[in-house]
Amino acid sequence: MYSFMGGGLFCAWVGTILLVVATATDHWMQYRLSGSFAHQGLWRYCLGNKCYLQTESIAYWNATRAFMILSSLCATSGIIMGILAFAHSCTLLTLRHPEFLLEFHSFFVLLALAIYTGVTVSFLGRRFGDWRFSWSYILGWVALLMTFFAGIFYMCAYRMHECRRLSTPR
Repeated sequence: MYSFMGGGLFCAWVGTILLVVATATDHWMQYRLSGSFAHQGLWRYCLGNKCYLQTESIAYWNATRAFMILSSLCATSGIIMGILAFAHSCTLLTLRHPEFLLEFHSFFVLLALAIYTGVTVSFLGRRFGDWRFSWSYILGWVALLMTFFAGIFYMCAYRMHECRRLSTPR
């Protein structure tokens, strides 16, 4: 049971760090504009060596930002609950919370990345001929996988704890 909890904590920790880096950096998409390379993230875009804040209130950027922030909060709460469950004698309730929080996190990241992917491919992909997704975007997908597996590890730890509790004689 503790190996599953340790694996869950490790995956959640790495996934949360990757998620924060992906959310904060501005390399979600790279493209060529007027002969020079440019890149953009959720908060700013860079043309050449100059970066500018994205001041337009475009719905898909706002939705992607909101879901990424919500997922960061869920992941951080899941890590805290996971540490509490790991440090204390695991009660069934404390072992169940990190699983739910990390699965909510995965759902929010999936929504954010799906919205960003859909709009980028359908709208921005046509606007910029020579473009590609960049490393910040890829880190978001890796963070999704890491925290999804963290939730799976906590689910396995919960099942093992539940089976031991039911098999002990009263």
